[in-house]
Amino acid sequence: MPPADEIDAPPAIRSRLHKLGIERREDLVLHLPLRYEDETRVTALAEAPLGVPLQIEALVGDVAISMAPRRQLLVTVSDACDVADAPSDTDEKNLLRLRFLSFYGSQQRAFENARQNRLRLRIFGEIRDGFLGLEMVHPRYRILSTLNALSAATTDEALPQSLTPVYPTTAGLAQGVLRKLIARAMRAVDLSELLDANWCAAHRLPALAAALGLLHSPPPELAAVTLQSRSHPAWRRIKFDELMAQQLSLRRAYLARRRKGAPLLLAAGRLAASLLAALPFALTDAQQRVAGEIGGDLEQPFPMQRLLQGDVGCGKTIVAAMAICQTIEAGYQAALMAPTEILAEQHFLKLRAWLEPLGVEVVCLSGRLGARSRRALRQQAATSAQLVVGTHALIQEGLDFARLGLAIIDEQHRFGVVQRLDLRRKGGNPHQLMMSATPIPRTLAMSYYADLDVSLIDEMPAGRSPVRTRLFSDARREEVTAAVRGVVAAGRQAYWVCPLIEESAKLQLQAALDTYTALLGELAGLRIGLVHGRLSGTEKAAVMAAFVAGQIDVLVATTVIEVGVDVANASLMVIEHAERFGLAQLHQLRGRVGRGTHDSLCVLLYQQPLSAMARARLKIIFEHTDGFEIARQDLRLRGPGEFVGSRQSGVPLLRYADLEADADLVELAREMAVQLLRNDPACAERHLRRWLGNRDELLKA
Repeated sequence: MPPADEIDAPPAIRSRLHKLGIERREDLVLHLPLRYEDETRVTALAEAPLGVPLQIEALVGDVAISMAPRRQLLVTVSDACDVADAPSDTDEKNLLRLRFLSFYGSQQRAFENARQNRLRLRIFGEIRDGFLGLEMVHPRYRILSTLNALSAATTDEALPQSLTPVYPTTAGLAQGVLRKLIARAMRAVDLSELLDANWCAAHRLPALAAALGLLHSPPPELAAVTLQSRSHPAWRRIKFDELMAQQLSLRRAYLARRRKGAPLLLAAGRLAASLLAALPFALTDAQQRVAGEIGGDLEQPFPMQRLLQGDVGCGKTIVAAMAICQTIEAGYQAALMAPTEILAEQHFLKLRAWLEPLGVEVVCLSGRLGARSRRALRQQAATSAQLVVGTHALIQEGLDFARLGLAIIDEQHRFGVVQRLDLRRKGGNPHQLMMSATPIPRTLAMSYYADLDVSLIDEMPAGRSPVRTRLFSDARREEVTAAVRGVVAAGRQAYWVCPLIEESAKLQLQAALDTYTALLGELAGLRIGLVHGRLSGTEKAAVMAAFVAGQIDVLVATTVIEVGVDVANASLMVIEHAERFGLAQLHQLRGRVGRGTHDSLCVLLYQQPLSAMARARLKIIFEHTDGFEIARQDLRLRGPGEFVGSRQSGVPLLRYADLEADADLVELAREMAVQLLRNDPACAERHLRRWLGNRDELLKA
């Protein structure tokens, strides 16, 4: 027997619904309109305004095929309200041409039949002033009864009693079919209220059934613009329920993880104390606070699932190193996974310099190693290595840890949820620390990251010089190269980042090579290096080592240097074609300079003309240095789906709620989710089934 909630439709229709993410009748009910059209009234043609969607009724006066400028069907109609007069070419204000650039012979015959039998057309579209007078291009129409039946229209011809919804759809799935399926689902699905009516009323939330009924079939007196702006209380209820489903899913995953066992990483703190004593700097108050939060988690019998976030250069790595010390002192191994070989190498060199003098065995495992070296390092990971640093190679087959107690994932947004789970499974059930230098706005952290504990380093170390930002059009390129010469003459170094070409790695490589060749001429006499993603790991490491050692004045690079590169002597960052980069990338790249005590500058070199979006991004990065404010603006520009990146593969995405506009609902949904899971888990489960079905499975791992 088919499931009770299965959609009763032919396989071809179900296949098209699947493309929209619609599998159940509940999904149909929650598939809400993009906009509305008013077909509840008929406007007289003589009174119809231009450029406004409206409905008229008309009689066919002439049907012709025109061959200029291309083959098209032209149908001349006149106002059907004027019963006495037939269409007349002399009464231009009462005439309208319907233009069909693509049509069938059956359409032409149907219009001819309507003309001969004086049948009315009900037409919906926008009137515009064309070359030959007023016209509608490809309007929606229906052929109605004879002219004499005007006073006794059939039920089929009666005007709708509600606004007509227009739904998101896909090729081959007509609006009419979708409307019928949704109307049928609305009658069949149980929409009984799950929340207390008094509580809903206190928070201006109508009953769910009433909200859905209004949104699918709004009365004509309700302005369509109000519904389309999603400011109506009915939309407020839908957005709250959607947010609560997301909160319930994430919170339930959070609680499920806390019921799993994890190593108790109890340590006296001697190794961490030795590390701090050897450092040439002191931890900030924020670093100490966050290190304490992480250390407390590691002493619990359930796995830590914490996100450590902070702006570029705030000192997350040393906090991670203290957690590593606690893990190793407790007799367990730690692993750190980074998204790129350059970043993994940087972490390896820094952590080895800090920890090897303390007797800690640190190894680096990356894809660039040969088969024999990989086998040897895998053997070390399975036996003696106390800290293993690497890229995706850490989650490849054949690598198992002897006693993995802590898994650290840097730049966590670059990894999918499955990859993070794979690393955790390598060691049974270790504690997990995820780090991000892409600050996450508060509402985003409360929604998409509600399954994590969040620690924030909100203080920068002393001695970091602020980075100035300047905008230059490509026409002023000579001024930029002069600035590079000045920086090198002062004993400093510079980065020159090549254009981002997302659609083609091959084109991006060519852009890097072209830029490198051009700069060899423009900056003759300077030592110029080149690093890009197509170099082998060994080649990249050699170039970076030369830059760190001061043997390269200007490093031409693609975005492989976006994260992890830490060269205190580099004080100038030039980003070519900055208009092609996202805000997070621009902020990360800017953070590669200003890591020492020297005055630092980031030059955004852009090319005209700028799109509105590119102009907005450059304005934000120019005006703000606070990563959290930049992230908030970025969320406003792009929306959460793109902002959270690959994490979205395991988190229910929001279709209706807006994290910026609906921040109060995020708070409310979070409180209600906690309350339901504690006091009425059956109700929470019903709400989750209604909204998500089984689409939150990855979170349960």
